[in-house]
Amino acid sequence: MSGDTMALSEGRWRRVPMVHWLPRYQFAWLRGDLIAGAVVAALAIPQALGYASIAGAPVQVGLYALPVALVAYAVFGSSRQLVVGPVSTVSVLSGSFLASFGVAGTARAASYTAALALGSGLVLIVAGFVRIGWMAEFLSKPIVTGFVLGLTMLVILNEVPHLVGVPTPAGRVIEQVGALGSSVTRGEANLTTMAVSAVSLVVLFGGHRVFSKFPWGLLVLLGGLAASAALDLQAHGVEVVGHVPSGLQKPGIPTIDPADLAGLFTAGAALALVGLAEGLSAARLFAARGAYRIDANQELLASGAANVASGLFGGLGVAGSLSKTAAVSDARGRTQMSGLVAAGLAAVVIVAFAPTLSVLPRAVLSAIVVNAVWKLMDFEALGRYSRVRRNDIVAAVIAAVGVLAFGPLDGLLLAVAGSVIGLVFRSTRVEVEVMGKVPHEKAAWGSIGNHAERSTYPGVIVLRLNVPLFWVTAAPTNDTILALIDTMPGTRALVLDLETTNQMDTTSADALADLRAALLRRDVDLFLVRVMWPVRKALRSSGLIAALGEDHLWHSISQGVRQARRLHALLDLPAHSGSPPPDEALAGEPLDADDEEHIAARDPGPAPPNEEGPL
Repeated sequence: MSGDTMALSEGRWRRVPMVHWLPRYQFAWLRGDLIAGAVVAALAIPQALGYASIAGAPVQVGLYALPVALVAYAVFGSSRQLVVGPVSTVSVLSGSFLASFGVAGTARAASYTAALALGSGLVLIVAGFVRIGWMAEFLSKPIVTGFVLGLTMLVILNEVPHLVGVPTPAGRVIEQVGALGSSVTRGEANLTTMAVSAVSLVVLFGGHRVFSKFPWGLLVLLGGLAASAALDLQAHGVEVVGHVPSGLQKPGIPTIDPADLAGLFTAGAALALVGLAEGLSAARLFAARGAYRIDANQELLASGAANVASGLFGGLGVAGSLSKTAAVSDARGRTQMSGLVAAGLAAVVIVAFAPTLSVLPRAVLSAIVVNAVWKLMDFEALGRYSRVRRNDIVAAVIAAVGVLAFGPLDGLLLAVAGSVIGLVFRSTRVEVEVMGKVPHEKAAWGSIGNHAERSTYPGVIVLRLNVPLFWVTAAPTNDTILALIDTMPGTRALVLDLETTNQMDTTSADALADLRAALLRRDVDLFLVRVMWPVRKALRSSGLIAALGEDHLWHSISQGVRQARRLHALLDLPAHSGSPPPDEALAGEPLDADDEEHIAARDPGPAPPNEEGPL
């Protein structure tokens, strides 16, 4: 096959990474992938049952999600090791949405759960094709940590009634805690249920300390089934899972009330955002450990495909799982073949063993859920945030409290809103620094704050913007610069460093024109240096470059300063303060064309390689 044909083929299948890695698969990897797949299945099957119960849906909904989601991600995912499936965050959100639609725990719960997964998947696929994977970056680590902390507390609180055998209370968090306390103090707890819960929790938490790689969840699941069948625990008041049908679901569109369609789409978008944040975090972590890269937009498509597949087959919303991906890494799984193995084992369980799960004590599922989410409460990270930056711990606490006080969706929206507001606030704090020449360096310039040894030149002031210039910062920047110029009589030229600005809009381009006009009224000439290509293009279109002249646009600060001194006959004036710059001896000499290449103002030239996006 010729090089052109191969490149064309690879381009055609670039959205299907499996086409590239499967032909290169090495037999030596198979043993590790088989073991990793078995470990994932042992972890994922019990957790899928528990997460379905968290979502307020029948337990089989969690099982239906596993095989199809694992296969879909293996085909489309860019991560070699990421495992997708039901996860706590998505399950809790899904359950809260079912409650808002009034279908949690009802016969319609399965259809609505599948519809949420389908809606989430469609949102992710569209987002992947329009390449907006960057939106997930608005969920910073502190926000995700706080959000997950709040969700974990909600999950544990919702599982406590099943662990002690009392009815699940309604209301907000404080009301639920009060109701649970009242039920326990009145002696309403079921002792047999509490005994089952205690044994399960001791085995799960204690076993992990003894041997962390053993699938203790599977052991507790099998032990709970055996004990329930042998001792007839249901007759002793222990709640059991109930009927679980066998066989895989046939694909189909979930049946929902048309009036709920818009709400389901909005809820699906929220599930997509939360699931993407969790999945990308896990994928990036293990990609860094494995020295390979992932594609955020491809991850959108892969996660979307997994959710669409799950929804069409009656499953729960899915996302990348940090714990199960870590299990793959520990078992030396190398590729998505481990996910395919896990999918096959899950399918076998659904077809052959699903009905036997009907006698599983609900307390066992709750214990598995609590054990799975317990490690998500990362108090160590919160302590680190408080040490590194106050705003980070504030964001994490707002996210956690928001989830507990207002519910998962409103808590998430509150946390994201806080993050965006913080970003806008920081980006609009205009800072303008006066720059000076660093002694004994050929072309190095830095702030003169706390550096009196750095040289400045009479009649020329060099200013650097420490925030991007855009429509919000344009007017404050002009005011700050003009106020500074007014304190420096005798200034003939302003050299403005625009390196922090990589895009330019009409408002900021006009603001620069206004700045130039205001400076000219003060007999101050404007020079622009370190101007990015998209900014040059916008300034050319706005007419500012034509007004300035190409001799007022330069690659470096040194070039701009020397041109300003040359045009305004300031070359013979000595520098202010500090050691004279090494090139001071060049004063009065002509500019060297090779050393002082200026930016062509007439035409910004072609876009640099990989230069994409709006200008």
